[in-house]
Amino acid sequence: MSIYQKYCTEITDERGNLKKLTLAYPGDFNFGYDVVDVLAEETPDKKALVWCNTENEEHIFTFSDIKKYSNQMAHVFQNAGISRGDRVMLVLKRHYEYWFAAVALHKIGAVMIPATHMLTVSDLVYRIKASKVKAIICTPQNEVPEKIQSALEKAEMTAKLWCVQQDVDGFENLSTAMKGVDGEFARIETLATDPMLLYFTSGTTGYPKGVIHDYTYPLAHIVTAKYWQQAEEDGLHFTVAETGWAKASWGKIYGQWLVGSAVMVYDFDNFDPKQLTTVINRYGVTSFCAPPTVYRYLVRKGIPDMPTLKHASTAGEMLAPEVFRKFTERTGLPLCEGYGQTETTLLMANFKGKEPVAGSMGTISPFYNIELRSKNGEPTPMGEIGEVVIVPPENGRQPGVFCAYLDNEEQYHYVWRGGVYHTGDAAYRDENGLYWFHGRFDDIIKTGGFRVGPYEVENVLMEHPAVVECSVIGVPDTLRGQAIKAVIVLGQGYTPSKELELEIKDFCNQKLAEYKWIRIVEFVMEMPKTISGKIQKHVQRKQG
Repeated sequence: MSIYQKYCTEITDERGNLKKLTLAYPGDFNFGYDVVDVLAEETPDKKALVWCNTENEEHIFTFSDIKKYSNQMAHVFQNAGISRGDRVMLVLKRHYEYWFAAVALHKIGAVMIPATHMLTVSDLVYRIKASKVKAIICTPQNEVPEKIQSALEKAEMTAKLWCVQQDVDGFENLSTAMKGVDGEFARIETLATDPMLLYFTSGTTGYPKGVIHDYTYPLAHIVTAKYWQQAEEDGLHFTVAETGWAKASWGKIYGQWLVGSAVMVYDFDNFDPKQLTTVINRYGVTSFCAPPTVYRYLVRKGIPDMPTLKHASTAGEMLAPEVFRKFTERTGLPLCEGYGQTETTLLMANFKGKEPVAGSMGTISPFYNIELRSKNGEPTPMGEIGEVVIVPPENGRQPGVFCAYLDNEEQYHYVWRGGVYHTGDAAYRDENGLYWFHGRFDDIIKTGGFRVGPYEVENVLMEHPAVVECSVIGVPDTLRGQAIKAVIVLGQGYTPSKELELEIKDFCNQKLAEYKWIRIVEFVMEMPKTISGKIQKHVQRKQG
């Protein structure tokens, strides 16, 4: 029996398709003790983490190793005064120390704040002040220590500072501090309802929000790992994500270890499709998840044979149908899209046992009760765009859904207005019960009395060979209320011209209903984006 089965009841149909999943866990559930340490005791030699980098270094860690090193770090943190409820920021890229630190922080009840190394000093100032961090653990690379010191100075704050792997002025070497420390750590009191994880959203509008999850969050990722990513017992799962992003929590630790799969980590700075596929084949990766951008590169550069790979999934942005088709043709593996938020776990996906359809988010996770509603709160009929909302169970507890916004009760109550969680995302359901994403609910374009989701127009735009990146917005129009405008970044070898504008319009409008026709085209060198790479449509709308 896999360890996840201790905490959930699965109901499946005769084909093994998941129909319902419910969780049962003790009031003091803690991923560090109840999953990592138990696996270390029951299967000490079982692989947990396979790590390599671009310099051909590699390390393979068992669950016994993860227990030992996390316990050593827990002692170091505790001796430095870090305790239950304290907030600790991790800026560790893809270094293997992240996994030791994460489990250690869970064990002592501290709140982990993952952050990307790409943050600027001002980004760090905001996060440090907002979260009132007590300690920061960071990489020595990419001038991160210098940025952290500058940010603390600007914020007029102090924090305990650790750096891994190297000695850095002003930072204690955490790798050195661990040596010779006791590899056992006595369990201390934590509760399943305690805050465990704090992510700052990418902030497409205004300042990023601090999203807080409790200790039930890892259990909610059982569905993510088993039924979408199809990570398997004694398999090796590889999600392409830096540890500063929520994608890492989705694909590099919790659900995967719960279902018995090891995690593959490739520590790199610059993406190289050839090196990526070499890693997949060298270590025998069985399941793979990456954003559509990675698949686009793979398709363009040519996909080699990957004989051990059994499943591929994607999420995070628009997947062009052409990429889906070419990847499937080359590998025999369909790309299974999934959808969720920083505030949640997996909400919809092309789940195990169901034939994926390119561009569709699949079906609703049986773990959640999800509806599509109009702005007045009424359920939307089939084929009509509505907002994705989560209806909580009768007891009000929905593991996997965030428990608070950092110091912002007003915003928390706003997204929970009417007794349901408003995701702010738009979708519609087709006659086959499949759901189709249409961007943010506020991005819906109202033109000529019709509602158009930008996503469906963007999907068609991405089929044109000249288009590398695009964004569709509504702009004021005296005749239609709003006109559909396409903002386009061109590929290499293409230059803006009136002829190309007309060509792209004709190409798309032949494939779209008349009310969805593109009326305006703007060519740009780059899109306004958040630090996580999300296009800021509100900025584009202001620019007209």
